[in-house]
Amino acid sequence: MAAFFEVMIERNFSSAHQLRGYKGKCENLHGHNYKIEIYARGEELNNIGLLIDFGDLKAAADEIVRYLDHRNLNELPPFDEELNPSAENLARYFLEYLNSRIADDRVVVHKVRCFETPTSVATYLIGG
Repeated sequence: MAAFFEVMIERNFSSAHQLRGYKGKCENLHGHNYKIEIYARGEELNNIGLLIDFGDLKAAADEIVRYLDHRNLNELPPFDEELNPSAENLARYFLEYLNSRIADDRVVVHKVRCFETPTSVATYLIGG
């Protein structure tokens, strides 16, 4: 079994959305106070004993949060046409964006959990 280090940060934002093609109350415009948990992992620490600086990971995540916070997700690319703004697609969006921003080959964001409510969460993960 492979061993690795894992770090997690949490971010929060509020947005409105409506689900296209959904039959039910979520087809109507409504909002959530989202909580995002971001998990990064790697096998090796850097020369000062860190997997990744929490501040660097938070700064990259905050780029997305600033883009989405207090906005209608249906009006923002890629959720305006390409993707339905579901919790599942938000989790994938965060993961893919963050991995494109991390310039350290030792580290990968491998899991993102997107909470629409404290009891409703979608997870996107890579690598099993």
